[in-house]
Amino acid sequence: MIIFKKTLPRRTLLRGIGASLALPLLDSMVPALSSASAQTAQPAKRMGVVYVPNGMAMKSWTPSTEGSGFEITRILRPMKAYQNRMLVLTGLNGSSSNAGVHASASTRFLTGTIPARSESDLQAAVSVDQLVARELGKQTQLGSLELALDQSDVFGSCDIGFSCQYTSTIAWRDAHTPLPMETNPRVVFERLFGDTGTTDPAVRLKRIRKDQSLLDSVSDRVSELNRKVDAGDRAKLDQYLDAVRDVERRIQLAEAQSDRELPLLEQPAGVPQTYEEHAKLMFDMQVLAYQTDLTRVITFMMGRELSGRTYAEIGVPDSHHPTSHHRDDPTLYEKVTKINEFHTSLFAYYLDKLDSTPDGNGSLLDNLLMLYGAGMSDSNRHDNTGLPLVLLGGGSGSVKGGRHLRYREGTPISNLHLTMLDKMGLPLEKLVNSTGPLNLLGEV
Repeated sequence: MIIFKKTLPRRTLLRGIGASLALPLLDSMVPALSSASAQTAQPAKRMGVVYVPNGMAMKSWTPSTEGSGFEITRILRPMKAYQNRMLVLTGLNGSSSNAGVHASASTRFLTGTIPARSESDLQAAVSVDQLVARELGKQTQLGSLELALDQSDVFGSCDIGFSCQYTSTIAWRDAHTPLPMETNPRVVFERLFGDTGTTDPAVRLKRIRKDQSLLDSVSDRVSELNRKVDAGDRAKLDQYLDAVRDVERRIQLAEAQSDRELPLLEQPAGVPQTYEEHAKLMFDMQVLAYQTDLTRVITFMMGRELSGRTYAEIGVPDSHHPTSHHRDDPTLYEKVTKINEFHTSLFAYYLDKLDSTPDGNGSLLDNLLMLYGAGMSDSNRHDNTGLPLVLLGGGSGSVKGGRHLRYREGTPISNLHLTMLDKMGLPLEKLVNSTGPLNLLGEV
């Protein structure tokens, strides 16, 4: 077999003023093989987590039938197009706690443990995303991204006696280090595409004040690259650059709508006016981060625990957390269901983007293991049993979807974490209170 040299290095960067534009995987970056072999690179394994706060309207979430061909419930309906790539998991329990129920919900979601009651000496456990990031991050510029839509509270709306950091993150680097979640799209954009060769804010400020986009600053290099690649790669590159330009345009629009003036040494606000715009913008940047292989691990909180956000745009002007204590009142329950349904509709937007982005022989969604869910089930009862969880994506061919799986009572969520690690190529025998991997997930 004859293998020719790559035309372009895999980690090609186009540098401009205060920016470095990473490129997606192009055919020109893959060795040309003999006609007996496919001209594709081995797809990278990736993991994503999307968290929703304040529990779930479980009667509108849990399918009544099990196995394949399960019933799509109201909250899952926005994701119906992905039913055959979806595993609905019922019966997994989080660690029990009689205090700090919201702090416990967000903390146990990826750690399998409950937090220590403290406002300063924090203690939990390393989260599964960070275990994966330690390994996959060796091959990427960023080990992981931790993103959110709600600002972290430092006082006020938190469990009594528990630091607000517990309810504002789901990612833990180690037992004592919760990772902050970034909410500002401009900061995320600059982290992905800012110039890694300098920390001088004056360089970036110069480009921003000149109203020069990242793509404008690398336009000459893009033109040069287009002369080196074939028509197929040019089409991929155009699609990718259009997505980058759209994201940047939306960030600039959000900044223009803000009343804040540009601080001398700080990034502009960059937070869109509506929740939906903010969510979609953050989802689009996650797609770009995966597409350019800047990171392979992303966690995203669509809301922090105890969030009092209102959703007037869907007819729910009531505060989320008080409404989640619905007391089985039909009117309040309907409002909670609408909020949960709104979240899955935005998540479906993300799935559409992932599924339409080529990656190897398939799409980003095919090569991604994505967990969506909440850290408590019935929000009215602060229930830690039967957590609402869905696994999506192909996991690079390691996961068979299209099923609703119900587990034996008492099965810990740590068994799911153990299985996710295995699918990422990082098998462990034991994790927190795990009793073994979820073997059904391996049936492909």
